[in-house]
Amino acid sequence: MPENKTGVKKRLPLEGITVIDFSRVLSGPYCAMMLADLGARVIKIERVGTGDDTRAFGPFVDGESAYFMCFNRGKESIALDFKSPRDRELLDRLLDHADVVVENFRPGVMDRLGYGAEQLARTHPHIVYASISGFGHTGPYKDLPGYDTVVQAMGGVMSLTGWPGSQPARVGTALGDLGAALFAAIGILAGLYKRSRDAQGTHVDISMLDCQAALMETAFARFDVEGKVPSRFGDAHPSLAPFESFAARDDRFIIAAGNDQLFLLMADAFGVPEVALDPRFLTNDLRVQNRPAMIEAIERITRTAPVSVWLDKLNEAGVPCGPINTIDKVIEHPQLLSRNMFIHVQGESERKVKTAGNPIKMSTSPDEDVTVVRRAPAVDEHREAILAELMASSGAYASQADSQSDDSELKRSANFAA
Repeated sequence: MPENKTGVKKRLPLEGITVIDFSRVLSGPYCAMMLADLGARVIKIERVGTGDDTRAFGPFVDGESAYFMCFNRGKESIALDFKSPRDRELLDRLLDHADVVVENFRPGVMDRLGYGAEQLARTHPHIVYASISGFGHTGPYKDLPGYDTVVQAMGGVMSLTGWPGSQPARVGTALGDLGAALFAAIGILAGLYKRSRDAQGTHVDISMLDCQAALMETAFARFDVEGKVPSRFGDAHPSLAPFESFAARDDRFIIAAGNDQLFLLMADAFGVPEVALDPRFLTNDLRVQNRPAMIEAIERITRTAPVSVWLDKLNEAGVPCGPINTIDKVIEHPQLLSRNMFIHVQGESERKVKTAGNPIKMSTSPDEDVTVVRRAPAVDEHREAILAELMASSGAYASQADSQSDDSELKRSANFAA
């Protein structure tokens, strides 16, 4: 184990925490993946036979889902039939040793299975229980199914995404799922801290729609103050200028001169200090009001040279700017590579898949080792090892390794929050 400068061995912050992950698809698995990246042991409970739905999602590597690998790396898998008394006994024993439960079914599903938050609060009061669903466990919409694109639409982000006069657009990544996963992880950590003080678990109730509302920045305040419904601004910021893309001779690039001083530095870097003295552009508010004229004045300059020239000049002047990178450029970006932000995951085949690693860098934790391949489990891969561990800890558990019947309740409820 690596040591820091004081000679103290570095440990991941969640080492010793065990998570039982009932979740499927993205929001719950991503949350549990973050906990695993931070050192938690994550035991994934899967449907007998088929496992997580994303095992059938492309792209595929030698018949295995790269989608599944990315968000279930570093986890253990056990497939359980909730109708089997022996599997239920096994799950009860796992819960005895667990600290956290993560699930993302529609409210009521886990209750019917006998493992809802209120039920476990009575039998396993130490557990921090995180539920992620489309609309949460209270309110008039609580029983409705919710997926990423649904909450992006209902939460308002689609109404702000795209260009003026165009159709609303979904954000290019699963913001509804990932936002809920992040808030769930924060709630779990808060629950664990609370438990350290009073020895009691808690129910963390995460609504994907709530999370979308929380991520809407100042849209609600703008509506309340101005009385106007915010609309699509393309790649511009509605309250800052210049804070958008501009055309160079060969491509577009971003300038984010978010205050008056940065605007002066930008004009100087471009060799046109008179632009900063134009009465229409003297303050940020004036630049927002006169955005078309400001863009025209800036692009008269930027269209004369390629992006690389302007990025060099702006970076030298200390003005925030950047290229609009495609994914092939992001995955080879020297800054991201220097911070070990890309790791390899692998299923049962030898083919490795590159994906984003853990962005949480902590001085007291080991540095990310990108040479280590993170394994994603096969369905039920760890059953025998888990049984042996429980037998060793209790001294009495008879293994019934082969559980064949389908879990009809889980199969019937394809109603989880993605």
